[in-house]
Amino acid sequence: MSYMALARKWRPHAFSEMVGQEHVLRALINALDQGRLHHAFLFSGTRGVGKTTLGRILARCLNCEQGISSEPCGSCSACREIDEGRFVDLIEVDAASRTRVDDTREMLDNIQYAPTRGRFKVYLIDEVHMLSNHSFNALLKSLEEPPPHVKFVLATTDPQKVPVTILSRCLQFSLKRLSRGLIQGQLERITGSEGISAEPAGLAQIAAAADGSMRDALSLLDQAISFGGGALTGADVASMLGAIDRGHLGALLRALADGDGEALMKAAARLEEQTPDYTAVLDGLASTLQRIALAQIVPAAAGDADLDAELVAELGDRLAAEDVQLYYEIALLGKRNLPLAPDPRGGFEMTLLRMLAFRPAGTEEGPSASADAPPAPSGGPPRPGPAEAVPRAARAAPKAGNGAAQPAPAPSVPGPGGGAPPDWPAVVSGLALSGIARELAHNCTVAAREGNVVRLALDPSHSQMHTPAAAERLQKSVQRFLGEPELRVRIEIGATSGHTPAQREADRRARRQQEAVEAVETDPNVKALRDRFGAELFTDSIKPVD
Repeated sequence: MSYMALARKWRPHAFSEMVGQEHVLRALINALDQGRLHHAFLFSGTRGVGKTTLGRILARCLNCEQGISSEPCGSCSACREIDEGRFVDLIEVDAASRTRVDDTREMLDNIQYAPTRGRFKVYLIDEVHMLSNHSFNALLKSLEEPPPHVKFVLATTDPQKVPVTILSRCLQFSLKRLSRGLIQGQLERITGSEGISAEPAGLAQIAAAADGSMRDALSLLDQAISFGGGALTGADVASMLGAIDRGHLGALLRALADGDGEALMKAAARLEEQTPDYTAVLDGLASTLQRIALAQIVPAAAGDADLDAELVAELGDRLAAEDVQLYYEIALLGKRNLPLAPDPRGGFEMTLLRMLAFRPAGTEEGPSASADAPPAPSGGPPRPGPAEAVPRAARAAPKAGNGAAQPAPAPSVPGPGGGAPPDWPAVVSGLALSGIARELAHNCTVAAREGNVVRLALDPSHSQMHTPAAAERLQKSVQRFLGEPELRVRIEIGATSGHTPAQREADRRARRQQEAVEAVETDPNVKALRDRFGAELFTDSIKPVD
């Protein structure tokens, strides 16, 4: 018995078997059930989303021997013949190979004759945009006033090339790319029905590589099953697709989070052994950074089905939100500039070094990263303040030769077991935190201290920041800062007492902005310009200088 490709075997034969495209199915089902049948339909969309499949299902619905219905029986001779591609009244035409006007005229010569077997003659013209202008003109009259026994179904991947005279005579349906979730769900059902062992990670990679096309996904699934000898694993699929091992991306991003240039270059060297496409590597970095930013800012939209869910959660806590945005932008610029580099690896390494060199000061992990850096030792240059963005070339060097930075002195707070709550803004200013954990600390106030337990109140509008990982990092950082390893931090979502550190900082910025505006408005030169030339001052362009 010959093998049938999965893309053919699992091709839908009814609307109920279609995956996605609900907006199109609803219109077609209602039209069929209510008897409101147009004579011409145009299905547009990228390859493999179901255009010709919908055309064949529509032909079954129109010619089923049980009557016109959105649910054809599937067992009558008409339904079976359409499924098998031998129904004489379903005329399928590939416009890409029959573009001449003579081909179109030949196709339409018999249009006036009644159907041979079915209720309607259905002309299914695929890639209709490939017809010549003369062919479109020949088709136009038949499309405008067809005999009552004829239906046209046109399919195209490029509707912009179809003349408006044709478009205006059709019901137009735009089929969407299928989401990764829909494709992966269908692949899981198919592998389950076929009795094939498949890892979710492998199916997720196929769904991503299919780029919205179910047909491409099924073809890749066939290939992956053969590649894996009947089973399907994440490693095999990655190897088959030539994709970058996600472990390499994780190593690069963790080194960036640590500010460790030596580890970053070692990770790049290990990546070189795989002879990668560095454009694809930068794409992978940018894609992962985008998911990290989404998890940081809109956690509810991030979801749990991500290929790198654990890595995204980890780095979302370790990286500051502004660093993620900076790295993403540098990755895109690096991809654009890669063809201009002397060699691809050198261009890729320069992109990584640029991420380190221009990382804003005060965002790295560790005791030296506190927001209020201590003064430099006597005779040395001053350390950069938290608002400065300076090159960080020193961070790209091996850590061993840099010298240890002195931790910031802790503010005056009660000792271990003290009953008074700590000065929370002072504590927060000295914590070495970044990412979600930093935002969590900045949006809390102290409710009370009870022995070794400090209870914090979290502003309800920032409740999405209260993740177990962020709370644990905050507790450990407070323990180190106060020198109390037994201290426990309990976070309760509710009304805060007084201003949170984030609100205080917002108030400070607002005051500085107001002061800057007032300083400009009272400046003699500005006044002179106003009086003499009627100049107008745009206050929203004024920024305070720290």
